Amino acid sequence: MRSDAMTSSPITGWTRETWAALADRMLLGVRPYASAGHARITLPGAAGGYGSDVDGLEGFARTFLLAGFRLAGEHGRDPERLPGLAEWYADGIAAGVDPSSPERWVRPEEHAQAKVEAASIALILDLTRPWIWDRLSSSVQERVVDYLGSVVGDSGYPRCNWVWFRIVVETFLRSVGGPWSASDIEDDLATHESFYREDGWYADGDERSFDHYVGWAMHLYPVLWSRMRGATGDSGGPGVLDLAASRQDVDRARLERFLQDYLRLVGADGSPLIQGRSLVYRFAAAAPLWLGAFAGVGKPGQLRRAASGIVAHFAENGAPDGRDLLTLGWHGEWRHLAQSYSGPSSPYWATKGMLGLALPAEHPVWTAAEEPLPVERADGVSVVHAPGWLLSGTKRDGTVRVINHGTDHAVEGAQVGDSPLYARLGYSTATAPLLSTRAWGNPVDQSVALLDVDGRATHRAGMHTLRIGVVGDGAQRAAVGASVARARWVSADHEQRDHGSGRPGETRDAAAITVVSILRGSWEVRCVRVDSLPDQPGAVSLAQRLRIGGWALADQISVQSVADEPPARPGARVRRASLESVISAGDGFDEAGVHTDDDASPLGTHSATPWVAGPVLPGQWRSVVVGLWGEPEPGDGSALQREPTIVLDSERAHIRIGWPDEQWTEVELPPAPVENVPGPETN
Repeated sequence: MRSDAMTSSPITGWTRETWAALADRMLLGVRPYASAGHARITLPGAAGGYGSDVDGLEGFARTFLLAGFRLAGEHGRDPERLPGLAEWYADGIAAGVDPSSPERWVRPEEHAQAKVEAASIALILDLTRPWIWDRLSSSVQERVVDYLGSVVGDSGYPRCNWVWFRIVVETFLRSVGGPWSASDIEDDLATHESFYREDGWYADGDERSFDHYVGWAMHLYPVLWSRMRGATGDSGGPGVLDLAASRQDVDRARLERFLQDYLRLVGADGSPLIQGRSLVYRFAAAAPLWLGAFAGVGKPGQLRRAASGIVAHFAENGAPDGRDLLTLGWHGEWRHLAQSYSGPSSPYWATKGMLGLALPAEHPVWTAAEEPLPVERADGVSVVHAPGWLLSGTKRDGTVRVINHGTDHAVEGAQVGDSPLYARLGYSTATAPLLSTRAWGNPVDQSVALLDVDGRATHRAGMHTLRIGVVGDGAQRAAVGASVARARWVSADHEQRDHGSGRPGETRDAAAITVVSILRGSWEVRCVRVDSLPDQPGAVSLAQRLRIGGWALADQISVQSVADEPPARPGARVRRASLESVISAGDGFDEAGVHTDDDASPLGTHSATPWVAGPVLPGQWRSVVVGLWGEPEPGDGSALQREPTIVLDSERAHIRIGWPDEQWTEVELPPAPVENVPGPETN
């Protein structure tokens, strides 16, 4: 490690030059796939769901983000490895907006995806104004305005992060004397505001959609937009409303609060939480960390350590690949991770995570020494109220776990299938939800489900959150979450377009399932009760078994099942290298096993999930212990492998837990949930 890296980057070894070299390789890597005039960059692979014309526009616009960051951070000077960078992209703009060019771009009124890409183009034209926009000929500028101006008054923007695409485009147009609408921007800002929940968290739309879009969209655009020339009162003439002034302090405070939670969601190995849609954007997850530096919130050294850790995690695991290209996948290529809107150029939204390069080398975020992540400092237990998450990070293995009692990419009472990306009970930085067709239809990993006579599992999306909080202080601190779901079987159409949501289909109700999670360290104690539905009391008789699944592990070679000898009670465990997943049942369970699935995880070809099962016993509380841990040193897991001691009193609805470190937690379980069971009428 170089001396400058030792001084400023003692944890990751990544300096600004490391970042710049990666960015330049990525920009050079796409050039062989550019059209003659540079307007389209169509990367290798099957065309995306929107066709090759959109793919080519995405390739230009999303790499233009990175080119713009490089130019801004160098004050307009060409990077040594990329002479003529501004001119290369300026040529592409001229060809893209020329209606007579064979490379012309799909227009926003022709295809909705062009509205997304138009925002990236407008954002970077504003950021690099002296070096690209100001040097375009007047005729090209007029064509750019004509291309972007078609969004004004367009009512076809979905109610989600898309509102920012129109805001950004019209704000740029305002700054160059083009058409824009104050009512459009005001309406879109009001829509954005309606998505705010609490503690710095937004939902990506009206549903309970909490994922990486909170950072790389719902926080990113307000911060960058406020710095656009068209967002300030000195643009557009005297007396024109300063669009951003009234929001800046609020947006900064919300970002600061969000980052407190977000930093706790990054694993020591740099992995972001593997949850939510558009995971092919990979290290775009670093974007909100750089926003902290732009907004002047957070500790610069810790922000950069987290961002460098995220990008390094992917760079060291095959992304970009040997061609310096980003493919559809997580580490390597794995097309099952893509949504139906993803094409071969889509992964380049990852360049948002390289936003820090827009800040010059002398900025404190680059000069401050790296500081450890929360998970590197100490074990921590906390909660995030908006998405209904319990968090536990363990220093010894650097793993962050999330137990989910409030996120499903749906609304309460929705009658859809579970999306593995959102509705599972657990997510982590070391595991991924299973995403095969089998997993979408028949949940096993991180599930509590009733099985019918054919072995089909129920779904839980649309659940009602009962409790999210912390009990105990200091060493006794534990997180507690609870939810109740109207469990039902769903016969979903697996051929529908996949935007990450649970899939609709014909449903058949089963019962109410209440789940309580007590999380501390590497362990979750999961309490479960099945009750008949008040409107369909006989439906529970259709359920043959109750099955509870633990953490799914995946590997390219194999995942080892580990047998307990002799088994003290039903339970199973699986191991991948030094990572271990275990589930152990209390009274009322009589069966255990390991569910295997191939080509179901972005982390490896072969996956294995431990599970336990037992008869359906309505009205009775039962408990299982679910564990996930890694061993940094061989044999250093003896304390972890001592399972918590459970004293469950079903009649009193009370549980007492003795943890492996001899601390104790007591929790009162919720009463019969009849009045809280969400149904279709709440949707």
